[in-house]
Amino acid sequence: MVTAIVLVTCEVDQTPETAQALADLDGVSEVYSVAGDWDLVAVVRVGGHDDLAATVTEHIRKVKGVETTRTLIAFRTYSRHDLDRMFSVGFEAGQPD
Repeated sequence: MVTAIVLVTCEVDQTPETAQALADLDGVSEVYSVAGDWDLVAVVRVGGHDDLAATVTEHIRKVKGVETTRTLIAFRTYSRHDLDRMFSVGFEAGQPD
């Protein structure tokens, strides 16, 4: 599994429509509207690098309203959920500490 963060700038006044179109694409798990230099952040999760290349170049870049993209490929995932699970090994819910 390959995870990538795709930063997107949109045409003026097209952010909501572009975000929804991106969210509807296969491989795009989440889309966030953000403040700053970029208008949207799309989280892409696909089977491999070839799938990522196709998703970005053949699908995301062709969505109406997308002006530019920058793709960041994730090496590892760190999340609170994963860290909580890792540090709770051996503790069952409902057992006293």
